[in-house]
Amino acid sequence: MTTFWKSLSIASAALSVTVAGAAQAAPNDSAILDQLNSYSQEGQASQGQVNSVFQLRDVAPSDWAFDALRNLVEKYNCIVGYPDGTFRGNRPLSRYEFAAGLNACMQSIERLIVGGGTDVDAADITRLRRLVEEFEAELATLGARVDDIEGRVEFLEDNQFSTTTKLSGEVVFGLTDSFGDTRAGGTDTDDTEATFADRVRLTLSTSFTGKDTLITRLTAGNATTFAPAGGIGFQTYEGLAGNNVGIDWLAYYFPIKKANAYLAAAGGLQSDYTSTTFGANGLEDYTGASGSLTFQAASSPIYLIGGGAGFGLNFPAGPVDISLGYLADEGASPTSGNGLFNGQYGALAQIAFNLGERASLGVTYVNSYHDSGAIYDFGGGGALAGTLAANSLGVVEGNTYGVQGKFDLTQKVSLAAYGMMTDANVVGGTDAEIWSYGLGVGFSDFGKEGNVLGLFAGVPPYVGGSNATNGGKTPLQIEGFYKYQLNDSISITPGVIWLSNPNESSTDEDAIIGTVRTTFKF
Repeated sequence: MTTFWKSLSIASAALSVTVAGAAQAAPNDSAILDQLNSYSQEGQASQGQVNSVFQLRDVAPSDWAFDALRNLVEKYNCIVGYPDGTFRGNRPLSRYEFAAGLNACMQSIERLIVGGGTDVDAADITRLRRLVEEFEAELATLGARVDDIEGRVEFLEDNQFSTTTKLSGEVVFGLTDSFGDTRAGGTDTDDTEATFADRVRLTLSTSFTGKDTLITRLTAGNATTFAPAGGIGFQTYEGLAGNNVGIDWLAYYFPIKKANAYLAAAGGLQSDYTSTTFGANGLEDYTGASGSLTFQAASSPIYLIGGGAGFGLNFPAGPVDISLGYLADEGASPTSGNGLFNGQYGALAQIAFNLGERASLGVTYVNSYHDSGAIYDFGGGGALAGTLAANSLGVVEGNTYGVQGKFDLTQKVSLAAYGMMTDANVVGGTDAEIWSYGLGVGFSDFGKEGNVLGLFAGVPPYVGGSNATNGGKTPLQIEGFYKYQLNDSISITPGVIWLSNPNESSTDEDAIIGTVRTTFKF
């Protein structure tokens, strides 16, 4: 059989990608899961034995190797085709693939010999012996690798967490201290101590149809705030005490025809279902542990109005994105003045415009009711942004109007800005206007891939206009941080927050908060 060598080379090209991948150089730890995933997927689409060369759709009688392929099929039955009926004879061939193809033909010839076949050419057997000696190492490695991967797959199948649920986690360590007037009416005396605190989250993401997601998040922590009274400087991982574990977010995402629907039973946020048009510059990260240090710099305070239980709808339609939602603070409480429709709430409507690949713009309106006076608080009653005057108005019926957008100067440099005004109707008191605006810039991959340098300057929500109580002095927040990505799972973010006139007082007050935040994700 003078064409045996050439025929065998061609035949081995049809070898399963699974076996070839298993026989490559020993994978490092980071590639093991990808290898196993590839192995399992390929195993579901096994290749079929070819009984006639005419079964291969991409092999024609005019092809130069047609006779060689036909000889191997008819004489030794050791050609395997892909599930789609193709042979793919032009693809590159590795030594491992050749070894595996050789092994397949050897097994076929052995079966013929055992069965008393008379078509086995003695010259072919001689050539096979030489090939076996040449590829002995590859054949041994191939068998060992396949056995090893099969064992790993079996272990994962027996010990997998769930077939429908993905578990992810996040741990934050925060080393923080403050200097200056960190309390209302401060007298340039810092009365705080440095702290080392934590926040821990475990998130279960479950899908029942492949298109929906049920989110169950457990959170615990002990990071109390260094922010001056009111909320300016409130950091994104603060506000917890005692490391008590609780469900702080329970929500369900699912599609309804052309809309994306959102149901929240606990911990729902306006930003959960609508675009804030602020995240591309690296300031916003949606978990409060990898972007900016404060809520004020992460996105417009308009998204802090209302939170808890409720629903939202998002209608993505190419260049236009429409969002509607309603979230109530005490939606699960049956007591008087609470419930889904009788207590604190925020009802949002937004239109966002995609202005090409580099820019976006959003226009937002929120109608809200607050019985605690804290307006910008995710509906939780504790201020997350805004001065003391803005968050202590009493019972407020609010209408808030905002505009926010971003523009990518380059692929790695982005600008983001927002402005908003709340027309606060104070029940039994004097109405007020609350203003806020800010500008941020983010530099991604700054110094290293994954790193982010973020800068922000803005005016937190304060009582302005004719109702201003600060003698004409406007509060100001300036923030800078640098997220250093050690690896895919760990980042370290040092940063500084400078606050000027944080309490809208008539006296000059300044506060500085310094933080080193370390985030672990798994």
